Amino acid sequence: MTELVFRADPYARSCAATVVAVDERGVVLDRTVFYPMGGGQPGDIGVLSLADGQVLSVVDTVKGDAAGTVCHVLAPGAGAPAVGTAVIAEIDWPRRYRLMRVHTCMHLLSAVLRYPVTGGQVGDGRGRLDFDIPAPTLDKAAITLRLNELIRDGHPVRAEAIEDGELAARPELVKTMAVKPPTGQGKVRLVRIEALDLQPCGGTHVASTGEIGAVTVTRIEKKGRLNRRVIVELDDPNFGLR
Repeated sequence: MTELVFRADPYARSCAATVVAVDERGVVLDRTVFYPMGGGQPGDIGVLSLADGQVLSVVDTVKGDAAGTVCHVLAPGAGAPAVGTAVIAEIDWPRRYRLMRVHTCMHLLSAVLRYPVTGGQVGDGRGRLDFDIPAPTLDKAAITLRLNELIRDGHPVRAEAIEDGELAARPELVKTMAVKPPTGQGKVRLVRIEALDLQPCGGTHVASTGEIGAVTVTRIEKKGRLNRRVIVELDDPNFGLR
């Protein structure tokens, strides 16, 4: 099992770790700040720094072949460190922070548009959700206005957990029709935006909606008879970086 440092602290930018496995996909560490691709959120990128001064570029992060592990994909041609090597794992923080802001904004969007979600994607500076809407009459300006009101209100965002059985009894918490939250471990992680939204999610998020910064709904696309794709972008990609 890889200790998921980002789960306890999504603001952690680096951590000391040890290489526990190496294969053709990449490097597995005993602990990591790197988020592996999943739930519509891309995997982190960054570097692994060795004691001898060598710096290895991590170009993607994915779930490992063994359950509960995280695999750090190195740049092509990079020599992987040996098992037992101590490293400092450091993410590309500006990119991660933008992903956290966008991911939290997508949760807000699902609270503003209370329709079944058929798909979604978190990107670097922009994101989208697809909705099944019985009578599609969406207004970009109105959605933008409401999102920015909720962002400025600074609603707290926090993670909590729910028992598998309780989640099964509350199906309304699962907003995404295409992807079901993982169960079977006893508990499922939830993300709560105070007074606005509560849903299963394993991604990384900011601690307050105020950290998202101003956003704009840039496009609403027709993807089917009832399906509409809403695309949102951060107005200032570097807002809040410190």
